[in-house]
Amino acid sequence: MPDSTNGNIALRPTKAKVGTVMVVGAGVSGIQAALDAANSGFKVYLVEKGPAIGGKMAQLDKTFPTNDCSMCILSPKFIECATNPNITILTDTRIANIDGDAGNFEVTLLQEPRYVDAEKCTGCGTCAEYCPINIIDAYNENLDTLKCIHVSFPQAVPAISIIDPFQCLFLLREECQICVPACSNKAIDLHQQETRLKVDVGSLIMAPGYEAFDAGLQSQYGYNRFGNVVTSLEFERLLSASGPNRGSLLRSSDGKPPEKIAWIQCVGSRDINAGNTYCSAVCCMYAMKQVILSKEHYPELEAVILHNDIRAYGKGFERYYERAKNTPGVRFVWSKVSVLREQPDTKNIV
Repeated sequence: MPDSTNGNIALRPTKAKVGTVMVVGAGVSGIQAALDAANSGFKVYLVEKGPAIGGKMAQLDKTFPTNDCSMCILSPKFIECATNPNITILTDTRIANIDGDAGNFEVTLLQEPRYVDAEKCTGCGTCAEYCPINIIDAYNENLDTLKCIHVSFPQAVPAISIIDPFQCLFLLREECQICVPACSNKAIDLHQQETRLKVDVGSLIMAPGYEAFDAGLQSQYGYNRFGNVVTSLEFERLLSASGPNRGSLLRSSDGKPPEKIAWIQCVGSRDINAGNTYCSAVCCMYAMKQVILSKEHYPELEAVILHNDIRAYGKGFERYYERAKNTPGVRFVWSKVSVLREQPDTKNIV
């Protein structure tokens, strides 16, 4: 209401600002945002829906244009996040509700049970040795298996075991508890429940990451039908020393080294029919990176990149393109692939 003395409008009193930041998504961008905010003096909640931080970058073998080991870049950031007193990591957590406004939000979080006590678990892996159930390994893009109780990946933060509730025999029909006595720290709690948390924060940073395009939607390329047709992220896991083949680049169909590999570009992007008219901005460069790494595995390998055009626009990218283009046995072919077929006897793709 107007002030009778000077005609100014009297503003309603507001709640005090909260000097806490919530970062939603703990991929590399979320991790860096959390570290920057924490090192500036803010209290940070780093919220991740998965069981460990790192996101898609944790699945990569190396990164362009320097070909540095991806985990060599991430691991120090993992440690810094885990040890920074200003950062609280909340994994297996999703946002249920946000109330308030800038400077004063109340966020309701739902944290799914791990069925393992985070305070007691040391990540030793003994429980997994006794577990009788093998499940597909999502970290390795379903190219390998691991136990129903497991640590997400070798360098995971937090390095705490988690049980898959959709595969565990006890959680499905109360038939197995063999992992419980196997744990000397008594960390396994098969009766854990979902936890609801409420926290007050002054601001939120959204770093939700991305979901890879479902290559099966482009049925003409035979993904999920032909064993030797893989996505780029699956190929990263095949290259990686922590991957299903422990760093040996082998064909999925027969476990033999490949003699020729083709990379088809713009699958799912720059395509009206796929629903994505934009350029992915990364596939040209990571295809070149994978070509270079593949040639390091097998120097005699024949490699071809089938592309609409090459977009090497970042710092050092053109030099990286020249490096790939001038590597013996590597070809760049301007083309649009219409269909792939599999030879029944050799499982080769034509």
